[in-house]
This record gives sequence, C-alpha cells and structure tokens, in this order.
Amino acid sequence: MWEFLQHMSYWDWLALGVILLILEVFGAGGYLLWIGMAAAAVGVLTFILPQMPWELQFLLFGLFAIATALYWWQRQRSAVRQSDQPHLNLRGQELIGKVFLVHEAIVDGRGKIKVADSVWLAKGPESPVGTRVKVVGQEGAVLQVEQAD
Repeated sequence: MWEFLQHMSYWDWLALGVILLILEVFGAGGYLLWIGMAAAAVGVLTFILPQMPWELQFLLFGLFAIATALYWWQRQRSAVRQSDQPHLNLRGQELIGKVFLVHEAIVDGRGKIKVADSVWLAKGPESPVGTRVKVVGQEGAVLQVEQAD
C-alpha cells in the first residue's frame, strides 16, 4: 500500500476524482464534488509534471481540497438571501390582517371562514354565519380570528 501511494500516477488521481464525483451523485451536498475536482486537478498537474514528488502531490491535494471545500461553504452561505415574498408557501401567514366572512358559525371557539375558494378552520369568539372577522394569527391549519370593525 505504501509503495502504491508513493508512486501514484495521474490516472490514479483522475480515478479518485471520478470515484468522488460518482459518490457525490448519491447526495453528499456538494462537498465531494469539490474534493473530486481537487483530485482531478492534482491528476492534471501530475500529467503535466510527471516527476512531481508524491509528498507534493498529497500536499497539493490537501490544499486544493481545503480550498475548494471552503469555497463551497462560502458560496452556500452567500446563496442564502431574503425573499421578496417571505410568506410564500405559508398561506395562513399571508392571511393575517385580512377580513373574511364566517362560513360556518363559530361555536365554542371553533368554526370555519371562507377564504377565496377555500374554507379554513377558525378559532375565535362566538360568531354567526356571515359575520366579518379579521385573521390575527395561525396555529397550524387553524386561523385565529376576532370580530372585524
């Protein structure tokens, strides 16, 4: 094994890079992609400079792997940005502050309100059908309402 590591050719580095890229397909989150690219880069350098000592090859692989992993980490952090639609896919949150009609009377704190073409469960004060209520909060699929002015 030691003998193999001391005499790695560019094919070995390229094969390592391909293996890491294949493993990336199974869901490593991008990190094996960049480490595989580091192995491929060392393979290319070993092809260009075939007399490169094995110690330098492993040192370059380590440096490239760390540099590319840090690059990926930094890129992932900078990719997080604030949405211009923060309530997208949080439909109940976008309803807060809006006024709707009671669809099914709110009795014992429970009832239903009509929101566009759907009906939502509502929690709030006793209200007969047709009463205007304002959404003030959300607990899962249940909207918290209060009497509208």
